[in-house]
Amino acid sequence: MIRRIVALVLAAWTCTALAQLGQITNRDAVAGLKAALEKGTGAAVGVLGRTDGYFGNPAVRIPLPESIRRYEGLMRSFGLGKYVDELELTMNRAAEAAVPQAKTIFVNAVKNMSVQDAKGILTGGPTSATDYFRRKTSDSLRAKFLPIVKRETAKLKLAQKYDEFAGKGARFGLVSKEDASLDGYVTRKALDGLFYMVGQEERKIRQDPVGAGSAIIEKAFGALKR
Repeated sequence: MIRRIVALVLAAWTCTALAQLGQITNRDAVAGLKAALEKGTGAAVGVLGRTDGYFGNPAVRIPLPESIRRYEGLMRSFGLGKYVDELELTMNRAAEAAVPQAKTIFVNAVKNMSVQDAKGILTGGPTSATDYFRRKTSDSLRAKFLPIVKRETAKLKLAQKYDEFAGKGARFGLVSKEDASLDGYVTRKALDGLFYMVGQEERKIRQDPVGAGSAIIEKAFGALKR
């Protein structure tokens, strides 16, 4: 009986939300969503693409690869702690240097968004827009980030040693293939942090569309809250 009641409530809420959304024109829905996405992604890129954007934020800070963390204590006991610290800092600085490249890619993804995509995101989950970006932009972002990450990590001798060690470890199953390259590892973690922040911004806008500062955003997202 309880399950049936819950199902009826959810069905009623869905019908109400769709009816309210139906009052919004396709043009309004797309315009509102695009404004929200430009605001959210711009904020995420702005926060991360600066000094300590990653390194100073525990939620997205890129940790040492597991294969190095296993031996971190031993390395520090031999006086190699400064190299470990330098590696971690450089990884995060590389991510901070790469993130600004995401702005243009996100803008293009917004421009190519269909009306169907827009309405699907509006009626979707709390991070449905973020999921859309992950599907549409991950490959392009990876291609843009990787050369910048390589440029930054190339400054460290320990990074080169890591690739030699991890490459051998991967052949014996001691290191995962996706972490066998330090540049690949940093790029993957940089993208994870970026999408995490985009998701946080999306949640803020959904929770308070009026606070987003745009009438068209409030009109599109606000209809789902009434």
